[in-house]
Amino acid sequence: MDQRFDDLRPYYDSEIPAAIERVVASPYLPAIASYLFPAKPLEEVRQLLQKSQTIHDFQKHIMLPAIHSIIDKTSDGLTHAGFEKLADGRNRMFVANHRDILLDAAVLQVLLFENGIDTSEITFGSNLMQGSLVVDIGKMNKMFRIMRGGTVKEFYKNSTEVSSYMRYAIMQKKQSVWIAQRNGRTKDGADKTDMAVLKMFALSSDKPFFENLGELAITPLAVSYEYEPCDFLKTQELFISRYQRYEKEPGEDLNSILQGIRQFKGHIHFVATDAVTEEELRYCDRFDRNRKFQQLAQIIDRRIYENYRLWPTNYIAHDLLNQSYRYRDHYTEEQRRQFVDYMDEGLKNLVGEEVELRDIFLHIYANPVESVKSL
Repeated sequence: MDQRFDDLRPYYDSEIPAAIERVVASPYLPAIASYLFPAKPLEEVRQLLQKSQTIHDFQKHIMLPAIHSIIDKTSDGLTHAGFEKLADGRNRMFVANHRDILLDAAVLQVLLFENGIDTSEITFGSNLMQGSLVVDIGKMNKMFRIMRGGTVKEFYKNSTEVSSYMRYAIMQKKQSVWIAQRNGRTKDGADKTDMAVLKMFALSSDKPFFENLGELAITPLAVSYEYEPCDFLKTQELFISRYQRYEKEPGEDLNSILQGIRQFKGHIHFVATDAVTEEELRYCDRFDRNRKFQQLAQIIDRRIYENYRLWPTNYIAHDLLNQSYRYRDHYTEEQRRQFVDYMDEGLKNLVGEEVELRDIFLHIYANPVESVKSL
């Protein structure tokens, strides 16, 4: 137990019983239980919680059925590929494209658990760790804090601390780690790895580039939703951002979490891709400092888009945007009509010029087609 990381780490097993009692006593529990476990009486949910005395118990008895409940209610099914590669016992740095605040990492935990692989620790922005209930549920589910905001000096200090913790989790705790490829969700559908994230990984070691990052077993994850979580919220934010600095309203992050949970997502597909190899890292190491990380970012992006599943919604949006039927073999006329109706109904509730909002919305769905086709 390294006390250096006590202000950001997840809970230890020894801290679970007290956290469970706080959750059981929370006034928000009845509403949460009724949504996630509608067939179970509240007292039965409380008993399930109180049976959970370790992280494994909590994930097995509470989180696993809770995420399955969300998937069953709001999707047409979850599929996955590549998880057999993860059974080699390596602890990894999962670098994922990021579309939904909660579900991207939560669904990964379900897939790891059901494939007999230990669940990972999860980065969680300090802006989201608000309120004791959220903190308790997050830390019981292996989430650790990443500080958002601050001065340049504070940002560097926090980045170094998080980098040290992630390396400690992988190398010493023998835990894998999930982190998004960039700060925050992709809003426009164009998933790109931020070099700053990769540079942050390297802060915690003085070893040569290929050894430093090779220790982390960087493993890209590709997640594809048929219907983009919070697509209309993202459209509104992108519209406003074209004309002024976007300032989040109080409670906006929580609203996005709830919207992502409740919104219909169609089909969902996760792929665990091949880890970045030593040969690839040695290739990156030939370049100067910035270009090393640029080359590594391109390798991760390629892995993600080689494994990204395009849905009829993506092809329809691309054709609508270009006023064509180029990809008509990938969808039916009925699917096209349904998508247009869905778009028109959702855009009615947004503020802004209709043509511009429509263009932003369609790009969210069409950009993955451009990214995949550009490989």
